[in-house]
Amino acid sequence: MAKRILSTIILWVVSLAVLWMFRTPGAVALIATFAVLALREFYRLQAAAGRAPFAWLGMFFGALIAAAPWTEARFGWPAHPLLALAVVICAIRILGERPPAQRVEALASTIFGLVYVALMLQYLVRIITPTGAGDPFSAGGRLLLCLWLVAVAKFCDVGALVTGLLIGRHPMAPVISPKKTWEGAVGGVVIAMLIGAWVAALARGCGRGHWPADLTPLRAALIALPIAVVAIVSDLVESVIKRQADIKDSGHAVPGIGGIFDVVDSLLLTAPVGYFLLGMR
Repeated sequence: MAKRILSTIILWVVSLAVLWMFRTPGAVALIATFAVLALREFYRLQAAAGRAPFAWLGMFFGALIAAAPWTEARFGWPAHPLLALAVVICAIRILGERPPAQRVEALASTIFGLVYVALMLQYLVRIITPTGAGDPFSAGGRLLLCLWLVAVAKFCDVGALVTGLLIGRHPMAPVISPKKTWEGAVGGVVIAMLIGAWVAALARGCGRGHWPADLTPLRAALIALPIAVVAIVSDLVESVIKRQADIKDSGHAVPGIGGIFDVVDSLLLTAPVGYFLLGMR
C-alpha cells in the first residue's frame, strides 16, 4: 500500500508540473505518452493470449490518434483517416506476416487496442483542445475540467480500494476480480462524488474565471456519480483482458500499481462519458 500511495503522489506531482509548465501542449504530450505506453502493455497481453498483434504499428498510430484533436486544431492535419489507414495497413500485413490461424486475431487485436485505448483517451485531448472562435470554455478552463474528470475517476479507484479493504464483505465480480466488493464500489462512488464537489469548489474559488459558472459543487457531484460507476466498469473490463491473458498486472512500470495500462484503465471509458456529460464540443 505504501508503494501505491507513493507512486500515486509522484504521478500526480509530475502530471501537474507538466500542465503548469507546458499547459495544453504538455497535456497533449502527456496523454499521448500514456496512450502509447498503455498500448505497449495491452499488446503484450494480447500476444500472451496468442493473438500476435502488430504492436509497433499500433503504438505509432495510437500516438497519432490520441493527439489527433489537438493536431487537427493546431496544424489542420485531418484526424478522421487515421483509424481507417491503420485498418488498411494491418489488413495488408496479416497476409504476409501472420499464419492463417492468427490473421483475424492479429487484425482484430491491433485495431481493438487503437479503439479501446487510443480512441478513448483521445476524448481527454478533445476536452483540453480549444475549438477556436465561439468556444464557451477557455484553454485554462478546459485543463481544469480534464483534471476534474481524471481526479473523479482515479479517486473512485482509491475510494473503492480503501473501502473494500476496511469493510468489503460481498464480492462484486468474483470470477473477473475476486477482491472487488460491492461495499468497495459504493465507497468509491461516494469518494468520487465528494472529490468532484471539492475540486469544483476549489476551482470556482481559484480558477480566475476559467471554471464554468454553472458547474457548481452540487452539479459536479451529481455528474461524478455516473462517471464513477463507469470507472468501476472500465476497471473490470481491464481485469477481463488481463484474466484472458492469465496475467495479474499489465506491467511493472509503476510500483504498487502495476503497469501504465493499470494506471489508465478507469479513464478509458470515463473519458468519452465525461466529455459528453460536461457538455464539451
